[in-house]
Amino acid sequence: MDPLTIGLWVTAGLLILVILGMRVAFAAGLAGLVGLIVVFWAKKQFGIEHLGWAITVGIKTAGQVPHSKVAAQALSLIPVFILIGYLAYFAGLTNALFEAAKRWIAWVPGGLAVATVFSTAGFAAVSGASVATAAVFARIAIPEMLTIGYNKQFAAGVVAAGGTLASLIPPSAILVIYAIIVEQDVGLLLLAGFLPGAFSALIYGIIIVSIAAAFKTVGPSVRGFSWRDRFESLPAALPIVAVVFLIIAFVYNPFGDSLGTPSEGGALGAFIVFCMAIFRGMRWTQFKSALLETAKLTVMIFTIIWGVLIYVRFLGFVSLPRAFSDWITSLDMSPLLILVMILLAYAILGMFMDAIGMLLLTLPVVYPAVMALNGGEFVSVQDSVFGMSGTMCAAWFGILVVKMAEFCLITPPIGLNCFVVAGVREDLSVQDVFKGVIPFFIADAITISLLVAFPMIVLALPLLATQ
Repeated sequence: MDPLTIGLWVTAGLLILVILGMRVAFAAGLAGLVGLIVVFWAKKQFGIEHLGWAITVGIKTAGQVPHSKVAAQALSLIPVFILIGYLAYFAGLTNALFEAAKRWIAWVPGGLAVATVFSTAGFAAVSGASVATAAVFARIAIPEMLTIGYNKQFAAGVVAAGGTLASLIPPSAILVIYAIIVEQDVGLLLLAGFLPGAFSALIYGIIIVSIAAAFKTVGPSVRGFSWRDRFESLPAALPIVAVVFLIIAFVYNPFGDSLGTPSEGGALGAFIVFCMAIFRGMRWTQFKSALLETAKLTVMIFTIIWGVLIYVRFLGFVSLPRAFSDWITSLDMSPLLILVMILLAYAILGMFMDAIGMLLLTLPVVYPAVMALNGGEFVSVQDSVFGMSGTMCAAWFGILVVKMAEFCLITPPIGLNCFVVAGVREDLSVQDVFKGVIPFFIADAITISLLVAFPMIVLALPLLATQ
């Protein structure tokens, strides 16, 4: 049996395990380990006397992965950014942000829902976790929307969809993972996420206003705030904006060389938010809760990374990514059409897998194929198919697949954000939340289409930073 055939059989086995309900981390780790053993055994012609040797070498090869890969400095961004989000919550910055957005925006149709989306976008700028964002605003925003007569399904859908913005708006854990898997500059990818993230929030806002204007009982507006009330709400909300710009300025100093790495910028941001939380009266129990929640979410993400990277190591032995790349580039179809088909495949796959696991499993195979479609990782703008260099194509594709990962966070039956919102609110069922997010499927489809059609929405800031 040749290595490519082994790769296809093991990959099929992995998909079966995932469909049967095994966690992605364990399914990928098991499939990768078995695949490595079979590959080494195949080199000895499957001689029964060599089986023990193959098992030993396979286990040793798989065992090298967790430390060698997870010890990467860039991964330290993940717990730091998650910690910033939880500290901001316990410092009361999220409540202040929501209150400011409410006073400025709530007068439009569906204004409180629009304020929720913009607040989640602001909170996402200091928290890299979609799940944490959805959980926080399920406690803050949904009660206020229900109090003034919002449809409960619509209110739940707004929070679940708004929480997905944390996947795209820096600091984003998924963007960091993408950068590490494809070996691209983390800072550049984080910068690339700003405009698409803001653009996504804007599209969500337009959809909400349109629905509320058409159906008056869905989301009534809130009036009665004076200009004085509005301006008085700004000082308490500005610290989040300040922290975001401080981190970006630290990493991409507009006046000269970078002052530090993204990890150092994130650590500085965490320290500043910690000081704010102490100043605002955070207690030891709250600080301990922030650390515990950060640890839980970090361990979950790192466990998925460990398992999937064992499978990725196996893929390298069987050359499956190269074979897939060669097959993609040989298709007699428009490269742009192939890219669209890949994105549609992500939408389908996301119905059955969590976002991080899906990207980790597919990127080692799909990313080289997309880069080959554009002309290679080191292609110039002039020689490229999509009109961008290899580095910019990696950033553009990264934002597209992370946006697809956002889409998966609200897609039944796995949509994690929907389960989180339903779990926080006892008066809501999962079915209520899934019904509420339906309009945001349309919003995401519009956003992804525009990002594909107009790449400069993604590339404007990275190109400015690299000039």
